[in-house]
Amino acid sequence: MMKKIKGIGISSGIAIGKAFVLEFPSLQETEYTIDKPAIEKEIERFNDAINMTESQIEELQQTFEKEVGPKYADIFSFHLAILKDKWFKNEVERIIREERINSESAVKKVIHHIGKIFKKEEKDFFQDRRRDIIDVIERIIHNLSGYSYTGMKLFSDEIIVTRDLSPSQTVSIDKNYIRGFVTAIGSETSHAAIIAKALEIPAVVAGEKVITEIKTGDTVIIDGQEGEVIIKPSEKIITEYKKKQEQLSIRKKQLLFLKDKPCETIDGRRIYLHANIELPEEVETARKYGADGIGLYRTEYLYLNRKDIPTEDEHFLAYKKVAEKMGSEKPVIIRTIDIGGDKFVSALSVRKELNPFLGWRGIRFSLERKDIFETQLRAILRAAIYGNLKVMFPMVSTMEEVKMSHRILQKVKDDLKKEKKKFREDIEVGIMVETPSAALITDKLAEESDFFSIGSNDLIQYTLAVDRSNEKISHLYQPCHPAVIKLIRHTIENGKKRGIWTGLCGEMASIPEIACLLVGMGIDELSMAPSAIPAVKEKIRSIKYSNMEKISQEVLLFETHEKVYKYLADRINGG
Repeated sequence: MMKKIKGIGISSGIAIGKAFVLEFPSLQETEYTIDKPAIEKEIERFNDAINMTESQIEELQQTFEKEVGPKYADIFSFHLAILKDKWFKNEVERIIREERINSESAVKKVIHHIGKIFKKEEKDFFQDRRRDIIDVIERIIHNLSGYSYTGMKLFSDEIIVTRDLSPSQTVSIDKNYIRGFVTAIGSETSHAAIIAKALEIPAVVAGEKVITEIKTGDTVIIDGQEGEVIIKPSEKIITEYKKKQEQLSIRKKQLLFLKDKPCETIDGRRIYLHANIELPEEVETARKYGADGIGLYRTEYLYLNRKDIPTEDEHFLAYKKVAEKMGSEKPVIIRTIDIGGDKFVSALSVRKELNPFLGWRGIRFSLERKDIFETQLRAILRAAIYGNLKVMFPMVSTMEEVKMSHRILQKVKDDLKKEKKKFREDIEVGIMVETPSAALITDKLAEESDFFSIGSNDLIQYTLAVDRSNEKISHLYQPCHPAVIKLIRHTIENGKKRGIWTGLCGEMASIPEIACLLVGMGIDELSMAPSAIPAVKEKIRSIKYSNMEKISQEVLLFETHEKVYKYLADRINGG
């Protein structure tokens, strides 16, 4: 009997095949005592396992780099950092000597201690870091026990079904055989998701039901776009999805023809479509999909997977690389560090907070850690002479924060002048509008800003008091909620009154119908994942700005997200 499970699509596309339910061996190793004369031999056994694990990870990294490039292979840097960490090795050896227990048990004791650092809710950012740690420990223990990850016998057209896939497990699976994978746990930002997208493998996170409902050999359809898993589909359904597969392939090719065409409405309103990136290497992906610039360059990656803080030159070289690749005509908006909330960096001693999204993050962090803030600003100003860089402050909620940030920026400029270092003095400075308080005072904030960038993901979350990772209330995360629409309109209007441009980054920008609504509201720029640009461009090029202006007024009459979105879809898609 056919069943359908609704989950989260973490890599788009459609896959049809036979399920292979993958179970990895348990790591419930028995603890046992080591005789005193055998302690050194046990330590040698542990170090051999470390060396073997390191070689395996390096081989995976090199293989993956050849397949999809260095930006994704860098995922394994964290794994190698753990294996090379002196404290980790020394602590395991100390426990073996002092407690006289076997290596497997000593490793688990140390990792339990490390795990406490990352102990947070299941669905936030640190699940990925914890999964990386577990991945490394699994490999060490498997190597201690003599078990190998290789040897999984897969057949053509199979779909992997498992509780979880670590980065190394994902990469180890032969891509010539599998068509997609379904996991019980994970997230859109997990490393498995990143790898699946890089390899263009359809994937869905569908909850614990997939483990109980799907058996090896069952025919399964994955719809990565809709986040659906269909178990034992009828021949009719299989035929329908095969047609959908063909249509998606054709459409993908057609959309790429728009790469070099401007994003312009039928009646001449120009909208700039920019890309969100995290790594300098992603500039190539942005260019591939025809981005007009970089609307959000997240800089947190420079701080991750390390014990120290990045130097000014490290910042400078990364920003210079992006600036040069994009050229002088295409802007690159660099968001200053937004550590906190769902991002943690051990070197910065960001303490665990009861409510991290309402805590010490964004510009709040930067204004307290002026040393880190000034280092980043110096690098941005120096790199700006190599292209069209702009700087943007995140998580603004008060006018004082903006004024203090400008004072620090001016101090940095003065310091660079004294040092006779080249930099761009007239750099544009904007703020992210992602809190209701900022949106409501944009008339004042506009006096201190060269542009606004609406951070729609956080603005929705803070306006509606909804944690979208909480499955009990995720349905309340509503992009077209009237309150959200009004705050966005208010921000755009205040920007226009002051003569500054307003952009929006976040998932709202990547939904074609909502993107058209934003155009009607007067948005100047939209920033999104690079792959979303062609579909949004196609839709905007098919509408009239004058029509969307009217529609953007009409949606204010509706009282729910559902009614607003349905009206949009009917008016835009139905003509």
